[in-house]
Amino acid sequence: MTAYVVVEVEIHDAEAFAAYRQSGLPTIARHGGRVLARSDAAVSLEGGWHPSRIVIVEFPSVEAAQRWHASSEYQAARKLRIAAGTTRSVAFEGLIG
Repeated sequence: MTAYVVVEVEIHDAEAFAAYRQSGLPTIARHGGRVLARSDAAVSLEGGWHPSRIVIVEFPSVEAAQRWHASSEYQAARKLRIAAGTTRSVAFEGLIG
């Protein structure tokens, strides 16, 4: 079942984050995923949530998202991301209807 990964990003080092994007984004496609949306201008509707950047990624399944996140190729990029900012992410199955 299709799964989505939602990532909240607070960038502390733009140059390092650019390096992360360059090395990390290709790993998503290699694991069957694709970035659906990214924004630096999220508008809070309720609850006081004001992410600096929000990203939504689609994968064929939660397991595919987990394999991507745990992959050795992504771990190298992940180290760059950790150095560049603070993130929080979740993966979940997408049910419609």
